[in-house]
Amino acid sequence: MTNQSIYEHLGVRPVINGMGNWTIVGGSLIPPEVLRAMNEAAGAFVSIPELRAKAGERIAQLLGVPAAMVTAGAASAISVATAACMTLDDPSAVTRLPDASGLKNEVILQRAHRTGYEPQIELNGAKLVWVETREDLDRAINERTAMLFFLNYADPLGRIGRGEWIEVGKARGIPTFNDAAADIPPVSRFTQYIDEGFDLVAFSGGKGLRGPQGTGLMLGRPDLIATAELAMSPNDGIGRAMKVGKEEIVGLLAAVERYLSLDHEAEQRGWRRIAEEMVELLAKVPALTAKIDIPAIANHAAQVVVAWDSRTIKRNARTVAQDLRAGDPPIALLVEGAHSLRIVVWTLRGDEPNVVARRILEELQRLDGSIRASESS
Repeated sequence: MTNQSIYEHLGVRPVINGMGNWTIVGGSLIPPEVLRAMNEAAGAFVSIPELRAKAGERIAQLLGVPAAMVTAGAASAISVATAACMTLDDPSAVTRLPDASGLKNEVILQRAHRTGYEPQIELNGAKLVWVETREDLDRAINERTAMLFFLNYADPLGRIGRGEWIEVGKARGIPTFNDAAADIPPVSRFTQYIDEGFDLVAFSGGKGLRGPQGTGLMLGRPDLIATAELAMSPNDGIGRAMKVGKEEIVGLLAAVERYLSLDHEAEQRGWRRIAEEMVELLAKVPALTAKIDIPAIANHAAQVVVAWDSRTIKRNARTVAQDLRAGDPPIALLVEGAHSLRIVVWTLRGDEPNVVARRILEELQRLDGSIRASESS
């Protein structure tokens, strides 16, 4: 039975993914060599604590970082990082969280870095402290401050940059955590943020790494990583639900090994070629504009932004995206603005870029005669 027939058997339609490695569409597609490693791992019992320790050591060695651990996604890394920072002076206290009595229990965040993942911090019994300026940050820090949380892709949005955030943490002796979940590629990010001075950095295992979707990777200070491990399953406590199976642990290690072996420049050139071809197709229609955009931080690869003149094409981008998602085949794209869509090309396969371009033109033409078939041919 193929993957597609498995989904069809359940009445679930496979999606053409032009959104990228979002959890809502399943993250990434696992490469054959990673699947082989996972299949081999499924064939024997093993000590999970020993496997976790050995896999972490191997990943740290491969990446050239002080320490590493496998988490149950990047959100799990937020939780166990918070636990480690709260119990830095007494690691044994990690087992009694969310009872934070007598512990440092305040985590400082910038308002511009609000993610919706804050409950991952709070489940430890931690209190969120919001700041905007450097003056706010200086006033907020006290003897109860456990961690300074930083959301990497929001760096340009906040008033305190990465370097200053780290500087304050170092000067005040407070661990800094960087949520860099979608920041691979490029490969240099694995070491960049640690080298800059962050104590802990988290990446998703199921995005650019193309490892198992239920995994994450946390890198950083050995003492904090060791305490974070105490908060993870199979140990009891707040992380018991954050279970990572032996197959996933081995799969993430295999994904790291694979990723480090890739020709990343060739991969980027390939994605740019696809984006250029899509821009050429879409730009043939006078009512549309299409351009290549490469985000500076998260999802750093060529993407296509297609926009239309609302005076000529009176269709809202959200409605177009919904119609594409409900169509045949279903296509998932990102809404960029009121009259523009973003297409992430690195999750498109085979002829899908052409299918996506054609379907966008069809949808825009369906209720508006301004796009003629001759224009889009």
